[in-house]
Amino acid sequence: MSTIPKGSTVLITGVNGFIASHVADEFLAAGYDVRGTARSMAKADWLYERFDKTYGKGKFECVEVADMVHEGAFDEAVKGVSGICHLASVLSFSSNPDEVIPPTVKGTLNILTSASKEPSVKSVVYTSSSTAALLPQPNKEIKVTKDTWDDAAVEAAYQPNPDAFTVYGASKTEAERAVWKAFKETKPPFQVATVLPNANFGTILQPGGENSSSTGSWVVKLWNGDASILDFPPQWFVDVRDTAKLHVAALIDPSANGQRIFAFAEPYSWNKLLAILRKQNPDRQFLEDKEGEGEDLCQIPNEDAEALLQKHYGHGWTPLEESLRANTATLKA
Repeated sequence: MSTIPKGSTVLITGVNGFIASHVADEFLAAGYDVRGTARSMAKADWLYERFDKTYGKGKFECVEVADMVHEGAFDEAVKGVSGICHLASVLSFSSNPDEVIPPTVKGTLNILTSASKEPSVKSVVYTSSSTAALLPQPNKEIKVTKDTWDDAAVEAAYQPNPDAFTVYGASKTEAERAVWKAFKETKPPFQVATVLPNANFGTILQPGGENSSSTGSWVVKLWNGDASILDFPPQWFVDVRDTAKLHVAALIDPSANGQRIFAFAEPYSWNKLLAILRKQNPDRQFLEDKEGEGEDLCQIPNEDAEALLQKHYGHGWTPLEESLRANTATLKA
């Protein structure tokens, strides 16, 4: 049984983003119509070109939501949709918590409010982040559960001189918490699930997307010899296509209702990535290995996520080697 039948329309906010564009692609491939939102219509031009060519005209449309913080920002966008995937977020990477946390939470609550006013909505998925559970902490054996929250990031975000990554983590923590608070208090007539992806690698759909601030650009930086990327600690990876498929599964599968779905495939380190890239590209020079970088030793409750992939797509996690090959394919063209 599916919560949302094929042919229904799914709303995907922030549809021009690295992950969101893949989410749109997977829903279209699965037989759904997609309505996206973007801050300006120009940002969606490449999506129309891609999706009209692949799936035919009329399957994809985009509407402008210039500022998701405004009251009723999504009221028009949700009309007639059966499902919603909320991926739009504040990605300014400002280190000022007041510029990031309140608007992220407000935008998330706005989509829930709009959904609750639209009778057609049967399911909502909020795209959270691994950072809503914890920030990367190499060499520490931490057991993460479905009830693990990144309180440390929220506290640190309001201390003097926080770093932007911590503030981002705090914003995702507080926004996801707000989702579950609303879920428990309002008992909405639609199902709710959250997806918590760690670092997404893999194919970048957007032309020129290699230069974005998304994690998809991290492998590109490694490819180009940009050592600044090595400042990020080792953590877990997930192929962006698996993350997108988990959004489809979470939206349409009744068993996902009330669940936090951890999109964590396997741990990686920069040295591990460099070793794979050297093996795949023997004629190319790469950065030297980073000394003493450590490894992510966390235990992650990702079994339910992998089970959803198996149930709906017949496969588990995409291997790191395959994801890196996809991530660098366009760079070799």
